[in-house]
Amino acid sequence: MAIEQPATRPVIKPVAVPANPRFSSGPCAKLPHYTLDLLQDAALGRSHRAAIGKDKLKAAIEETRAILGIPAEYRIGIVPASDTGAFEMAMWNLLGARPVEMVAWESFGAGWVTDAVKQLKIEATTHTAAYGEIVDMAALNYDNDVCFTWNGTTSGVRMASGDVIPADRAGLTLCDATSAAFAMDLPWDKLDVTTYSWQKVLGGEAAHGMLILSPRAVERLESYTPAWPLPKIFRLTKGGKLIEGIFTGATINTPSMLCVEDYLVALNWARENGGLAGLIARADANAQTLFDFCDAHPWIENLAVDPATRSNTSVCLKFTDPRIVDGAAFAKAVAKRLEAEGVAFDIGAYRDAPAGLRIWCGATVEQSDIAAMLPWLAWAFEAEIAAQAKAA
Repeated sequence: MAIEQPATRPVIKPVAVPANPRFSSGPCAKLPHYTLDLLQDAALGRSHRAAIGKDKLKAAIEETRAILGIPAEYRIGIVPASDTGAFEMAMWNLLGARPVEMVAWESFGAGWVTDAVKQLKIEATTHTAAYGEIVDMAALNYDNDVCFTWNGTTSGVRMASGDVIPADRAGLTLCDATSAAFAMDLPWDKLDVTTYSWQKVLGGEAAHGMLILSPRAVERLESYTPAWPLPKIFRLTKGGKLIEGIFTGATINTPSMLCVEDYLVALNWARENGGLAGLIARADANAQTLFDFCDAHPWIENLAVDPATRSNTSVCLKFTDPRIVDGAAFAKAVAKRLEAEGVAFDIGAYRDAPAGLRIWCGATVEQSDIAAMLPWLAWAFEAEIAAQAKAA
């Protein structure tokens, strides 16, 4: 039986297009005006253990510390396998000394739950929230270790602040901050382990992760030996002592010196554009442009239920028009139309998330490109509604 559809207004295709249509949530857009010529000083063909390699790796660590405001007593290491490798390394080295509170409100947090419960098989209490919502972090037992994501990359829901994390906690806090670092103000005194990858807010290249340890985390590493064996690529201690070289640039495995140079270029760009405050302001402005668009169009809204927890990087949106017959098919069709027009690439929702769109608003994205893309989004919505009505 055909479904009667109300008439739609004429679909008029916009004219202006974004200068950069890359709104993927990872790998993310390179910094504005990026060219490969910026990498001419890369230490290509040189050992990362040679003086030039060591100097560049150390510079990457210390410039990270300076821009993010990481305390001097915290260790910062460059590790393999992106944020996933960094967080796995932390879990396998540190968890098991005491019970753990596993927290998840999106797919990556859910992955950490699986590792703790089914792989490490440690005593765990699991706290979950549906996509668009967040766990009550004040209800956790911080005498246990706590594992959580700061910003849910696949749900667009973030921690509003770290105020509920007690300063006198007995356990460690392990925070996956991969889509938060450089776009959100992370409270280092509340975080014992923090991880992220280069490929998010600074638009760096994939496969390199960052592992940041508080003195409390180092103390755990040097006083606790896990019950399970650790592969070489995960080992952070030797003879009961922290391998300090990892946190001065002597990486566990061979890094790409081309990617290291790319990260250094991005860090320099960050410094030239106001440091952390400037990066946060850019992401906030990008996200607000999307929020304003949603406020003005009743057929789309933010997946995050509470405005205080809306992400300013991985902004997740859902279609709410009652005329939409199949939400997943509709969202995919809209994203396909925008990609075909060359105005927005890779903006479909994550495969495990509710149907909709995910638009990256990190600091390397220009607000003007977000603004230029939005009339096209309205056009694609109307075009798809019309196509659906015709098909019915």
